[in-house]
Amino acid sequence: MVARLDALPARELPGGLRIAAARTRATRGKGLSRMDEMPPDVGLELAPCRSVHTFGMRFALDLIWLDRSGAVVRVDEAVRPRRFRTCLAARSVIEVRGGCAAGFVAAIARTP
Repeated sequence: MVARLDALPARELPGGLRIAAARTRATRGKGLSRMDEMPPDVGLELAPCRSVHTFGMRFALDLIWLDRSGAVVRVDEAVRPRRFRTCLAARSVIEVRGGCAAGFVAAIARTP
């Protein structure tokens, strides 16, 4: 696990997946920028959030957009560095390593 994500509050999902929560302006601002890699079983939720950028990223991300109730409203796959994405229907986004969104989406659907 990456130390930056270990320090954040988190929730566990079925299948051994973990979502760290960036709840402050400072942790949301830092996000995943300048990290060399992201574990495939960990995501970072930014809330509140309707748009993200991938400037400062060193790898592609899958973006899982959630509505107010926590339901998935959209998934943007393999968003490369130096991009900008917006989802006006979302209230938060979970950033995961590119190619890993499907497992997280399935686990979110199984979570009460």
